[in-house]
Amino acid sequence: MDGRLSITEVAKFIGVTPRTIMRWEKAGKIKHSKRDWRGWRFYHKDDLEEIRKFYESSYEYIENGGNKPMLDLTKTTLVILIALAISFALPIIYGAAAYAEPDVAKSEAVIETKSTVDINLANLPVVSAPPVTVAEASKYTLGPDDVIEIEVRRHPEFSGQYTVNSEGKIEYKFVGDTYVTGLTKAELQEKLTQILSEYIIEPEVNVRILAYLSKVFYVVGEVNRPGKFYMKGNTVTVREALVQASLPTQGAAMRRCRLITPNASGKNNYTDVNVYKLLYEGGLTSNLDMKPGDVLYVPSTVIAKIIHVISPVTSIARDAAGTAATGAAVAAAAL
Repeated sequence: MDGRLSITEVAKFIGVTPRTIMRWEKAGKIKHSKRDWRGWRFYHKDDLEEIRKFYESSYEYIENGGNKPMLDLTKTTLVILIALAISFALPIIYGAAAYAEPDVAKSEAVIETKSTVDINLANLPVVSAPPVTVAEASKYTLGPDDVIEIEVRRHPEFSGQYTVNSEGKIEYKFVGDTYVTGLTKAELQEKLTQILSEYIIEPEVNVRILAYLSKVFYVVGEVNRPGKFYMKGNTVTVREALVQASLPTQGAAMRRCRLITPNASGKNNYTDVNVYKLLYEGGLTSNLDMKPGDVLYVPSTVIAKIIHVISPVTSIARDAAGTAATGAAVAAAAL
């Protein structure tokens, strides 16, 4: 056959279909075949080598039942590539800080499912609160774990620091257990003045609250500092809570926030809060009062959820790319 090959033989050797080779010819990607006296296509060995080189350098996706040379993209590979593209593009669009490494407090304290949101308050860090103002301290009512200092002028034997126990009492010197839970600082001063009047003449009592530990609220989800916050009053507004949590992140779905309040039956009451309207449109109807034990939940947007899921994948990809680049540099230096 003087080295002639039919289109079927060439296709079989390359690993594609004859139809694919004909399409390449029509698109001008390879030279047109020759024809014998019958009009049938034939190729020489040199033509075969040229077609093979084109095939091995081609990355096109051949449709209509053709092959997928070199880059056989499965669905899983496509998903990973799309995820990588999103994860690398979003930090550029929204700012790299918004989608840095996932916050441990966010990931461990909040577990979302299709129908529920499980919040583990024990995994939330304690976040230091801003300094207390005089007005807040005057309204604060004492409770278990609070630490107070009692000073009785000219009578140091009645002075000292005390921690409110789980029963709501302090073990006061020479007097015994004194119930203080629910009293403000001024009310406790008045109560102690009456008690000490039985022991000393015209007692001058001063009470200071050293540690506010009996009342807490929680802010979880897409905020910059999620955690447990100690209250310096009996209530705190949603806006104040968000400020203490350093405001929502750029991945927050601010129109779908929820205020979770435990009730006496052991279940929770849920109230929808439009944080976006509150912070950016002045909608004060959403500035609800939070009570001790309340949880303000700021959910993630769909894009933020995707980023949290694929962050481990992108980290592996970045590490692998860094390792490959280091290896290439070492190999180049060795030449």
